[in-house]
Amino acid sequence: MAAIKKVKIRQVRIGNIRIGGGCPLVLIAGPCVIENEKSALRHARAIQKIAGRLGIPIIYKSSYDKANRSSIGSFRGVGLDKGLSILKHLKEETGLPVLTDVHSPEEAEESAAVADVLQVPAFLCRQTDLLLAAGKTGRAVNVKKGQFMAPWEMKNVAEKICSTGNKNILLTERGTSFGYNTLVNDFRAIPIMKSFGFPVVFDATHSVQAPGGLGKSSGGDRRFVPVLAQAGVVAGADGIFMEVHESPDRAPSDGPNMVPLKELEKLLERLLKLRKVVGSHGN
Repeated sequence: MAAIKKVKIRQVRIGNIRIGGGCPLVLIAGPCVIENEKSALRHARAIQKIAGRLGIPIIYKSSYDKANRSSIGSFRGVGLDKGLSILKHLKEETGLPVLTDVHSPEEAEESAAVADVLQVPAFLCRQTDLLLAAGKTGRAVNVKKGQFMAPWEMKNVAEKICSTGNKNILLTERGTSFGYNTLVNDFRAIPIMKSFGFPVVFDATHSVQAPGGLGKSSGGDRRFVPVLAQAGVVAGADGIFMEVHESPDRAPSDGPNMVPLKELEKLLERLLKLRKVVGSHGN
């Protein structure tokens, strides 16, 4: 069997942060969805303090809309206009770069005026018009690998964005459908996707999600986030994506798989120790 092709990984610049190509491990973190401005600022400042103490670069993540919810009754967020206004204020107050989901070409164009990273959700990762629109904004584009896709298929996804002239691309592993309401991680995905030449992020919290597992909402088991995050670092991830909340059990979206804010610092300490030992593979 041929070895995985080892290539030089592109460094992607996001604000003052660089990810990939031997750069330090980057954290992408925040609540699943924007609840209100006070909550967003409170979470951003708390995560920023923790990351500052540890010296880990951070991109703040939160979505103004979760369009792929299990039920019509599920909380989706505050909406595009209000959400972008909150993220703009958050950037001004904290200086953090921000990432948010986009679901249509029109959203991509509007969101690019505020967001530093446009994230294409896993369910939409093959939508050509959305990928092209995101690429044309010139912003960094993070694409979640679909739960229904093999990692080598993500090369076609990256090539769609590259066709716009934009190579500021991140690819994210977030688990693969294994059975009813169950995901499993194949950690080969990280070196395979890195062989395309772009930084790869490991999403530790959506990897423990049980899609639709609670009937009208997704379940999950946050107990396994630490072990999967550590495995992602060992496998060579350039960044770790974790949704974080001060009170996950009261969160309106993805509570079962979010990391409690009070547990974040110790987990990051372990990840940084591992990164120091194993380095960054493929860079």
